[in-house]
Order: sequence, then structure tokens, then C-alpha cells
Amino acid sequence: MPNTPQYAPVKIGIVSISDRASSGTYEDKGLPALHDWLKRALHNPLQFEPRLIPDEQARISATLIELVDAGCSLVLTTGGTGPALRDVTPEATLAVADKEMPGFGEQMRQISLKFVPTAILSRQVAVIRGQSLIINLPGQPKSIAETLEGLKDENGKPVVHGIFAAVPYCVDLIGGPYMETRDEVCKAFRPKTAVRAPRAQA
Repeated sequence: MPNTPQYAPVKIGIVSISDRASSGTYEDKGLPALHDWLKRALHNPLQFEPRLIPDEQARISATLIELVDAGCSLVLTTGGTGPALRDVTPEATLAVADKEMPGFGEQMRQISLKFVPTAILSRQVAVIRGQSLIINLPGQPKSIAETLEGLKDENGKPVVHGIFAAVPYCVDLIGGPYMETRDEVCKAFRPKTAVRAPRAQA
């Protein structure tokens, strides 16, 4: 009987930021979208820390700090990244940052511009705090999947790489667990020297 590969467990914070959803005015769709996509994309056993909070800058920053302190190697937020007065997710994220990672936001806007010209209004950022990578994502489930996964042609080959292709190696570099993706969803890129052989289960 062949050995089953053993994957490192990963704790991920998922945060939906919306005044209306957090107050119960409408059903939140951000947390289910993040949860479902990550379960499809990763082989690793996942422990989720979900949060549904209003568009309040201090509350968002405090939630991000809480999730990082709780040991989340990756924190994904959805919502609050536009130009509206209550959209303060990028400011709250930058306020807790040790380092900015501007390439993630640039790539997300490039992907979204393939669909809508208003993508230039999005202000998503990504940062590192301690040993955690924090990324702001769009608010709509369809846009969440597109930015994480990228765009593929009719044969399934990437036309524009999704941002998640770079996430596992970034997490490696900041001392996090070794994340392994399902290639049919999103193939992670690592330099050859950073690729590890799968560990067999004892």
C-alpha cells in the first residue's frame, strides 16, 4: 500500500468586513467564499478562524492583530477596499504592518481589469506582520475566486496568474508552514531549491 503524503496543518484567519452583513441586514457571502476556495485549493489540513465585523478601522486592525497573535500564518480579508467613505480596510491593514507587499495589490487589479474598468478603484493591499501574511481581497465571491485563482484559457492553462500562486512561497520565507496546492485549482510557484519532497505518513 503506497504511503499517503503528510501535509503540514495551517491556521488561516478569514475576515469579512461589512457594516450590513455584520448587523444582519443581509447574509454574508465573503466567509463561505473564502472557506470553500481554500478547501478546494490546498491539500493541507486547515483550521479556520472566521470573523465577521463592521467597517470600523480600529476594529479591523484589532482583529488582524488578534488573528496574527493566535498563530494564523495567513489572514485573508474581504470587503471595504473601495473609495467609499466607510471603506477603510487598507488603512486598517497598513496600520498593523511590519512590511508592505505591493505586488499582490498590483496583480489583483490587473486581473480585475480584464473584467471591469472600475478595478482601478480597488485599493487592496497585502502586508506582513510578524510571521503572518495578510491580504485584502475584493468583496464579491466571484472576484475573490478570480483574484486568487487567476485567468485560464479554454485548455485550463493560466493566462494571468492568480495571486495565490505566490502565497505559499511567501509564507515559507516568513517562517510559516509548507503549503501545498492542488494544481488544477491554483499551482503554487516555488524556486526549485525551495520545493520539498512530500513527507510520507508514518
